[in-house]
Amino acid sequence: MNARMLVTVVLLLLFAAFVAVNWAAFNAPTSLSLLFTTVEAPLGLVLLGAMLVLAAVFVGYTAWWQGRMLIETRRNTQELQAQRTLADQAEASRFTALQNAMQAEMERSRQHVDTRAAELRQALQDSGNTLAAYIGEVEDKVERAFGTGPGAVPGVTAGEPLRR
Repeated sequence: MNARMLVTVVLLLLFAAFVAVNWAAFNAPTSLSLLFTTVEAPLGLVLLGAMLVLAAVFVGYTAWWQGRMLIETRRNTQELQAQRTLADQAEASRFTALQNAMQAEMERSRQHVDTRAAELRQALQDSGNTLAAYIGEVEDKVERAFGTGPGAVPGVTAGEPLRR
């Protein structure tokens, strides 16, 4: 029980005690004017009845207002949930777009690496061929110089220095 409810209950109990103690005064008949006629009635009970009617109207208005606030809160909560869902979907689509962009960039990088690797293999093969040609030329010159090959110099034996 919160403090506001406790204060309300205490005040109602004090008012009920006041009415109980002064019940005879509340029931005392009095002449009351209603502008066009006069009526004999207990003034205390008339005022007590008017107060109870006003209290009932106040309680009804408070219940109606609280119900409207609950409906408004529920509508706001639903709207907030819809916006949250929309934001989550947008975030998911951004992640998907980022993933697609990263995959495309990885594919471009892989193609670039493959192209460079093929160029490097070709350059290495060309270098190997050039080196083999140079070695072949050197072997050919050595064989001719030492007379061991098809282009050997006559009169010169293998292992013998070349004299001119």
